[in-house]
Order: sequence, then structure tokens, then C-alpha cells
Amino acid sequence: MSKVTVLGSGAWGTTLAQVLSDAGKDVLIWGRNTSVVSEINEKATNGKYLPNILLPKALRATTDIQEAFNFGDSIVLSIPAQSLRENLTEWVSIFPRGKPVISTLKGIEADTQLRMTDVVKEILEIPSAQLGLITGPNLAGELSLRQPAGAVAASPNPEMSELMIEAFTTPYFRVYPSKDLIGCELAGAAKSVIALAVGMAIGLGLGENTQAMIITRGLSEVAKFGNGYGANPLTFLGLAGMGDLVASCGSGLSRNRTFGEALGRLGEMSKARIEVAKTVEGVASAAAILELAHGVGVEVPIIEVVSEVVRDRITPSEAMARLMSVSMAAEL
Repeated sequence: MSKVTVLGSGAWGTTLAQVLSDAGKDVLIWGRNTSVVSEINEKATNGKYLPNILLPKALRATTDIQEAFNFGDSIVLSIPAQSLRENLTEWVSIFPRGKPVISTLKGIEADTQLRMTDVVKEILEIPSAQLGLITGPNLAGELSLRQPAGAVAASPNPEMSELMIEAFTTPYFRVYPSKDLIGCELAGAAKSVIALAVGMAIGLGLGENTQAMIITRGLSEVAKFGNGYGANPLTFLGLAGMGDLVASCGSGLSRNRTFGEALGRLGEMSKARIEVAKTVEGVASAAAILELAHGVGVEVPIIEVVSEVVRDRITPSEAMARLMSVSMAAEL
């Protein structure tokens, strides 16, 4: 694979395009925003999403989706998770069916409770062996600075994992294979909800003890319901699970944690949305993830209270009080 198309010109799409370019690939970014696309082409910058980052001169961008589909030997998806279905439905008649498709999306579709690769399979009608996922503790603000980081290349097809490893590996970005696509996707989606809970605790003025409890019990919740869908429990101890959770809960660069902090401090969703006017995947996915857990009979009190808060049914303070009243069954 020498040519790669990245669909998405936001912070994450542009950062991944830089990684691919640094790995020696010829990369074309597609985006709808004409000013962002022009800036990438003319100045090798994307100031709106990655301020003060100079991109590789070889990177190119386009607003022409047909040009983007024709260009790459493989297609990387880096668009908002909740708009995936809308975009794929718009593109379905021209989307190239024979090329590997690599998802980088972390979320569960709100209306259907489908994982992102399931949405891709449903609309494009392509086999699982053609699909892969790049996931892990990868904050765009740090990775764009070429700080050392690791990720997981997940696919039921080992050849697909090897293709992703070859495409994305650079001296600062290490990629490890996994066959557990389901576990990696569930971990990546659910960590956003746990990060919201940690953010709420911080916004309420609570300390490290509370945060550590939420992180570890949250990981346990995710692993338990992931197991119900056939995921490998060890996945949740690796980069796709604990690694991503720690980064999202511990960094001020995390949108989910930042939104949770605003929510805890302000006490209302409407006020938090005004302060953090960005897409927050944990907010969009919380109810769907709760339904997935209940679908396999697993109780997930942290995910449940976050879902209640983002739907304005309880306050962050009430959520913390409820967490301290749940059953204390054996931890493990």
C-alpha cells in the first residue's frame, strides 16, 4: 500500500495523514471545508484544527470525493462517528468496493447501537476481511507533535492488520496487531463515557481517589459487557482498553474529559454545551452503550449515571451520590 486516502480534514484526520506521510505513504486528505483544504495545499498547515503544526510538504487535500476515492489504494475513515451513516449513504454509489477500509472512529451509532465497522458493512456491503480499525491512546494534540505513541491495528483478517501496521508505523508511532475487532471497538467507544464521568468528578472538585475509582470500575464495566459480545477480556488491559482510557481520563486534551469537567462545574448540559462547543462522542454514544450492556444482562452503573446526566435526568452531583449507593459485590 503506497497511496492512502484519508476521509476527514479535522484534527484527527490531518494527524493520521501526517503519520502516514511520515511512514513514506503518498497521502490525499478529503474534506468539505474549502478553506481548510486550501490551507493544507498552500501552506502545509491546518490552523483551525492543529495550530502551530507544520505538515509534511508532500501532503495534499481535496474537496472532490471522487478524486479522493480514485486516489488511494486504501481508504481511512476519520469523520465524526454519528455522521458516518449519512456520509456513506451519500457516497455508496461511488465508494470503491475492492479497497481496504480502515476505521479510526470511536463511537456507537446512537439510533441502532451498531459499531462503526458494522455500519460500514451494512451500507457498503463489504466483507469483514476488508475492514480494519486503528485505535488506542492517541490524542491528536500530542501525536501531531510526533511524541511517542502506540496503537492497535484490529481486524479479524491478519493480512489486514499487517497492512495497517506497515502503513502507520513510524519511529514515533508503534502499531500492534489484534484479531479482536469487537473488543477494540467497544473499548474505544465506552472509554469516552468513562472519561465524561472522570471529568464530572473533577468539575465537582473531587480528587484522585474518586477519579481512580471511576477509571478502574469503569474499565471493569466495559470488560464485562464486552465479554458478553465475545470480546477477549485481555483486550481491555492493553492499548485499546486501559491505554485509551488512561489517556482520555487523564488529559486536558480529551474532549470527553473537558466536557465532563464543564458539566460537573456548571451542573447543566445546556451550559456545558455552550462552554465546549465541539463534538463530544461520549455524549452521543452514552445511551447506546448502556443499551448494549443491558442487551447482554450486564449492569454498568457508571455508564448508566453518565447516560442519565447527558439526558438531563439527574445532575452530576446526583450521579456521584448514586454511584456510592450501588451494590458492593466482589470486585473481580
